[in-house]
Amino acid sequence: MQTNAIQVNGLHKSYKQLQVLKGVDFEVQNGSIFALLGSNGAGKTTIVKILTTLLEQDGGTAAVNGFDVASKPDNVRQSISLTGQFAAVDEILTGRENLIMIARLRHLDNPRQISDDLLNRFSLNDAADRRVSTYSGGMRRRLDIAMSLVGKPQIIFLDEPTTGLDPEARLEVWKIVKELANNGTTVFLTTQYLDEAEQLANRIAILHEGKIIANGTLADLKKLFPPAKVEYIEKQPNLEEIFLAIIGKKEKI
Repeated sequence: MQTNAIQVNGLHKSYKQLQVLKGVDFEVQNGSIFALLGSNGAGKTTIVKILTTLLEQDGGTAAVNGFDVASKPDNVRQSISLTGQFAAVDEILTGRENLIMIARLRHLDNPRQISDDLLNRFSLNDAADRRVSTYSGGMRRRLDIAMSLVGKPQIIFLDEPTTGLDPEARLEVWKIVKELANNGTTVFLTTQYLDEAEQLANRIAILHEGKIIANGTLADLKKLFPPAKVEYIEKQPNLEEIFLAIIGKKEKI
């Protein structure tokens, strides 16, 4: 039985004279959440594009769901879905119409039922028949991820899915990602946010200057650092904690 949803060995990619990937190796287990950490320009999106068959590597191999991305791109595309950094939704259409459109493009039976199920799953029923142009950033991102799940892909790629979202919307996306993995979907997540990887990922890889410099569970990565020094100090809540506490109180009123 295949245990790895993604297998990458010696991946290289250059743009003219700029070498972006310099021999990247990692694997992602089925049904897990894998977080790829790195600063802007580290090459995270380049890796995603290669794994989703949008870009060809210069060297090395990559297999997704057992299929080589270079020689069998059609097989790869049938088992994956990609959500980019910006929500790929049609703002003229309603949320329901966006989902129905994707279901029809995938030639699925009962597109309206599929739409209704996803609207309910992502708590978008109340806004289902509103134009997406009226949606908040968090609602658009939820719809975008819902659209990615039409057809029940085995692997979903989320390229910096919470960029630009407020703290409350970020938590909504985190909840969705955890539910996807709990239901057996493999999630490949790129992010700049350390707390996001810490909250979500089963395994974390750090991409720096074109190479994976660390890869493992959070516990594994913590072992790379000296033991923590114990100090007793008064802990002050950060702004995110204060914001969410206030929002929660208002909702109860």
